[in-house]
Amino acid sequence: MPHALITGANRGIGLEHVRQLLGRDWTITAAVRNPDAATELKALDPGDGRLRIEAYDATDLGAPTALKAKVEGPIDILFANAGIMGPKVQEYGSAASEGFLDTLRTNTLAPLALVEAFADQVAQSQLKVVALQSSRMGSIADNDSGGRYAYRASKAALNAVGKSLSVDLEDAGVIVLILHPGWVRTDMGGPNGNLTVNECVEGQLDLIARANPAMNGRFFHVSGEDLPW
Repeated sequence: MPHALITGANRGIGLEHVRQLLGRDWTITAAVRNPDAATELKALDPGDGRLRIEAYDATDLGAPTALKAKVEGPIDILFANAGIMGPKVQEYGSAASEGFLDTLRTNTLAPLALVEAFADQVAQSQLKVVALQSSRMGSIADNDSGGRYAYRASKAALNAVGKSLSVDLEDAGVIVLILHPGWVRTDMGGPNGNLTVNECVEGQLDLIARANPAMNGRFFHVSGEDLPW
């Protein structure tokens, strides 16, 4: 039975990944900050042991090592999905802040630490996929509106991390996918997005299902289009 580990699995895109993969008979390790408060996630539990909910705080760089001690066996999909938009104020003139550093810690360092902890278990699986939830706002070439300094920088840095991981893990057969989910109607994306969470996740899972060495280290729109760095 295939196994996925998904961070930020208690809401939005992460929650929908859990929902859809459980429907496909996967085993899921759902990593969330506060398992006791993950009401919607718990409601998905089919009661057959396939959903395992574990504590994980993306702001704590020691969290992946603690999580690793609780997760056994191969991991077909390691999905670093947890992320934040960062400070409310990220515009020029007020962008340099401690909140900027917090955004980098959550959106860039946490996924790197997660992969460093679990890459060996991914390499032992059949699918061997690392998925990084990035954003088109991390594209330097596509930035024609400025602003959002912390969020843009954290996702651009995540893209660089993902590209390096794709090189360093290639010999182990691991495929690293860097994903833009589209503009999704979630708490983070707001009510005006042009994709539902269901549509987003269906698209991302389709990309993951087609993962092959030619896709390693590339930056994909949920539609399958390559995005510029």
